[in-house]
Amino acid sequence: MQGSIRARQLRRNLTTAERRLWYRVRARRFFSYKIRRQVPVGPYVADFVCMDARLIIEVDGGQHADRSARDERRDRFLGEQGFVTVRFWNNEVLGNFDGVLCRLKEVLDARVVMLGRDGRPSP
Repeated sequence: MQGSIRARQLRRNLTTAERRLWYRVRARRFFSYKIRRQVPVGPYVADFVCMDARLIIEVDGGQHADRSARDERRDRFLGEQGFVTVRFWNNEVLGNFDGVLCRLKEVLDARVVMLGRDGRPSP
């Protein structure tokens, strides 16, 4: 329950970079991928998640430069749950938005090919 409360708070307080990315990927606007924002996954809250691709998208600010060990533990846990994490810096989203979208599409497409559209490994 605590994770869902935290997720709700984070949904109300998106950063400028998160808001910009959310506007582009919400409501299946991004190549029909269903992407959700501020989703509890175990003890963590992911910025964005595409369940079909088992992909977590993180948009990190400067505070994450000092938290690399913490982020590694988080990514390891999420990996054990079958997720892959892709990270973008705020300044990447704000300064190279097309490049971020291009990379995101590449990763999503590769994951869907690997897993299948329903998020399960292909036979």
